[in-house]
Parts: sequence; C-alpha cells; structure tokens
Amino acid sequence: MTETRISYQPVSVTAPGETLADLLDEQEMTQSELARRMGRPLKTINQIINGKAAITAETALQLEKIFETPATYWLNHEAYYRADLARRREEETYAGWHSWLDKMPLRELKKMGILSDLRNQGPNKNVLLRELLHFFGVASPDEWETVYGQMRTAYRCSMPDCSDAYATAAWLRLGELQAARQSCSRFDQIGFATALQQIRALTVLSPELFEPQLRQACAEAGVLLVLAPAMPRARVSGAARWLRNKPVIQLSLYGKFNDRFWFTFFHEACHILRHSDQLVYLDEHWDHGVLSEQEQEADFFAASWLIPAQFEDELPSLTSRSAVFEFAARIGIHPGIVVGRLQHDGLIDTSWMNDLKDTFSWSESADS
Repeated sequence: MTETRISYQPVSVTAPGETLADLLDEQEMTQSELARRMGRPLKTINQIINGKAAITAETALQLEKIFETPATYWLNHEAYYRADLARRREEETYAGWHSWLDKMPLRELKKMGILSDLRNQGPNKNVLLRELLHFFGVASPDEWETVYGQMRTAYRCSMPDCSDAYATAAWLRLGELQAARQSCSRFDQIGFATALQQIRALTVLSPELFEPQLRQACAEAGVLLVLAPAMPRARVSGAARWLRNKPVIQLSLYGKFNDRFWFTFFHEACHILRHSDQLVYLDEHWDHGVLSEQEQEADFFAASWLIPAQFEDELPSLTSRSAVFEFAARIGIHPGIVVGRLQHDGLIDTSWMNDLKDTFSWSESADS
C-alpha cells in the first residue's frame, strides 16, 4: 500500500486582475493612466482587472516595463488562475459522475495503492474520481466509455455475461500500464511459434524459475508478457491484444492452479499467432459455454501444445497418481497439467489428484 496521496489545493487563487488593482492602489495610479501608459483601451484594462479578459504575453511584457514585475510572474499568475477556474468548474460537474465511480472496483484499487485509502463518500468522492481518471488516463467518464466501454464490443469471451465490465477494464488497464514499462524485439511470428516449444518445457518449473525465462522468451520473439493480479468480478484468466503495434499476452492467477495458467498462456499465444490484431481476446476457458470459432481454435491449440494429439489415446488409462507422473515425465510437462486435462475431459472427478497441481500465489515480483 502506498501512502495516501492528497495534494494540497488552495481554497482560492487570486485573480491576476485583483493583484493588478492592488498594485494600482499602491502606486496611486488610475486605470485610465495605466491604459495611456500601455497604449491600450481603458475597456481592456477594466476587463483584465475584473477577470473578464486574460493577461496575454503581450500584456505581461507591457506590465513588466511599467511596474518592473517580470512578465513570467503575470503569465504564471494567469495560468494558475485559469487552471483553478477550470478545476472549480470541473468540480461542479463531478456530482454527475459519482454513479460511474460507484461502479468501479474501488476496494481492490485501493489495496493496490492506485487510489487513496478514503471512504467513497462526501468530498472524498471527487478525490477518488480524479485519481481514477488519472489511472485510466482519460479526461472524463465519457472518454472512458469511448476507450474502455466500447472495447466490450471487441471482447472475445467464452462467458461475456459473467465478467463485470468495469472490473475487467481496470484489470486491462493494469496490463496497459505494465506493458508501457516493458520493451521487446520486433514481433517475429515464426520466432514466437518456435519459442513455444522452449516455453512448454518451462511448465515443470516453479514460478520463480519459469517467470523470468518466460518473459525473456516472449520478449525475444516480440511479445510482451504482463502479469496482473486477478480482479474480483472480472472472471478472466487471460487476454491477448495488440498495444501500439506490439502483441501483448496478459495473464492473471484467476483459479491459481498451474494447469489453468499454462492453458491460458498457450490459448492467448494462439490469438497472437493466428487471429486479428484489431480485437481484444478476453478469455475464461474452463467454464462451459458457447465458444466462437476463434476461441475453439485457441482451446484446441493450447490443448494440443500441452498434450500432443499422439498421446491423447493414453489419457483414459491415467487413473492413478503413478500413471500420471510417468506420463507427464515422458511427454515433458508438469503432472498438474495432465490432471487438469483429465478433469476437463471428464475422465476423472474434479476433486481427484488436485494435490499434483501447483498452486500459485501473487508476489510483488510478478508485477515488474
């Protein structure tokens, strides 16, 4: 948890026209005299003093000559004042945005230190709104809807009604921010397909060993791998998409078992290799539902990479722990992945041999 970040905002910012009026009083100078010295209409001077006209660069240079006050002082004063006016006008609109704020996964974002640990009530709502807009990198909920709300039309999800759109958008944004901090080679489709064999061998390793190797193998083939903590109400285990001309595979630990993690990785790899770079593929594979042709292809791709077709006939005979261990060692994958496949195909009960699976837990190192 990061410390609460509430920046100081002054109660009010004095208008530069008020400062100019005070300066005229101090020097016992009338607005008419100032207008003559500046060569400007009296109406213009009056508008500046009353805050109806801004101090321009030309006006600031003239005031510098007359009062020996730096032009930058007047320009900065004007900028602060106009920004304060805009901020106050925006604050007045925030009340209409509170319903949008209430739909967001605030508790989870606070736990991550993205939002201040404030109750969502009273004046705190505006503080949280401002921070949430900053997190998403948008100016208002309208722009959020344009960027993230409409992204829902591009989702390819096996169960599109089970994931909350706001929590899902927050999870995807975590991936965007992490991807922006990473670099990779130019995407090499053949190189990535070739790297998958090397990556498959990593399934037998523990996370602390396979994660850096997995990231490196992806990056060398031009694919960014990001790991973002699962977001409650966003029942997704992975996503595939292109960000700024770079393919990105984003994984969570939804489900926390290694069979799900690796199936999801290869599933997303299929989307990167074979499917449109204009869509967001948001996937939860292990629930039954009507899958699109692309999702079915990605499922088949993942299943075939983990347990090649020539070994499928042996699966029904794997009814003991020793048989699973021997089979997994022979084909070079983790036994937990074999158990997951047997459960998914209905060959064993979902309660059987789960202790052969590795259980992942989130650590700070995963969000590098």
